[in-house]
Amino acid sequence: MSVEPLSPLLAGLLFAAILLDLLIGDPHWLPHPVVAMGRLIGALECRWNRGSPRARRLKGFLLTGCVVTVVFSATWALLALLAWWHPWLGLVGELLLLASALAISGLRDAALAVAKPLAQGDLDAARRAVAMIVGRDTDTLDEAGVTRATVETVAENTVDGITAPLFWALLGGAPLALAYKAANTLDSMVGHRSERYADFGYASAKFDDLVNWVPARLTALTMWLAALALPAARTRGAPTGTWHDAPCHPSPNAGWPEAMMAHLLGVQLGGDNHYAGQVSERARMGEPREPLRVVHIQRAVSHMHGAWSVFFLLMAGLTLAWRAWV
Repeated sequence: MSVEPLSPLLAGLLFAAILLDLLIGDPHWLPHPVVAMGRLIGALECRWNRGSPRARRLKGFLLTGCVVTVVFSATWALLALLAWWHPWLGLVGELLLLASALAISGLRDAALAVAKPLAQGDLDAARRAVAMIVGRDTDTLDEAGVTRATVETVAENTVDGITAPLFWALLGGAPLALAYKAANTLDSMVGHRSERYADFGYASAKFDDLVNWVPARLTALTMWLAALALPAARTRGAPTGTWHDAPCHPSPNAGWPEAMMAHLLGVQLGGDNHYAGQVSERARMGEPREPLRVVHIQRAVSHMHGAWSVFFLLMAGLTLAWRAWV
C-alpha cells in the first residue's frame, strides 16, 4: 500500500477524495469497484448457494471471507504496483479508490431528485424517484409516505455510504475502505432474510452488522453535534430519545442514525412498510411534532452533510492526536 494508515497524508488524501466525490460523484463512464464486487458475489452465489441449510450457512461464511479478502488483497496489490512504478501513481490510485468508496453526492442527488417533483406537486414523479432508492412499495405513498421513505434512506445511508467508509479508510486506507464496501455489497445482495438467503446470507448480514457497529453510533453523535449549529434542528432531548428509540429498530445499527434524524427533525419515522404487498411493521422513532413534508427531505440532507463533516473532523483529529502521541 502506498500510504501509511492513520497518517496525516492519508487524512489529506481522504479530504481530497471527499472534494472529488462532491465535484464529480460517480461518472457513468468510469468503472466502479462495487460493480466488480457484485459480479464476483453473483458468480460465487450461483455456484455455492446449494445443499442443506447447514452446508449453505457454512458456504456463506466462506463467501464472506473470500470476497472481503480478495477485495482487500487486490486493492493492496494494485496500489503497491502503482507505487512501485511511481510514488505519485500510488497516491493518485489511492485518491481515486477512496473517492469511489464514498457516496456523498449520490445520496444528496437521489434525495433531492425526490424532493424536487414533490415540491412541485408531482406525486407520481416523486413516487418513481423514491422507488429508485428504497425497496418498499411506493405506488400508493402520499407526500408523508414519500418523505418518510426518503428521510429514512438518507439517515441509514449516511452510515453505509459515507461515514463507515470514512472510518475504515482512516484506519486502513483504500484497501480497508473497499473491503468495507465489499461487506456492504454482500449484505445488500445476500444478507436479507428470504427463503433463498436465510442460511447462505447469514454470515454476510452478521459481518455487515459488525463493521457498521461503531460508525453507526458515532454517526448519530456527530449528526447531533453538527445540528447544534443548525437553527431548525430540535437538538434538545435528541440524544436521550435516540438512546431510547434506536434499539427498537430491527437493525442493530440503522436505528441510530434514523432515530437521531427523527428527533432532530421533530418528526416520527418508522411504521408500516409494504413489500410486494406484504406489511412490515417497523418501530416508530421520534415524536410527531410536525407532519412529514417535503421540507424535511431538504433538512435531512443538511443533517447528512453535517454528520459526515463533523465525523471526518473528529476522526482526522483523533488520527493526528494518535500520531503525535506515538
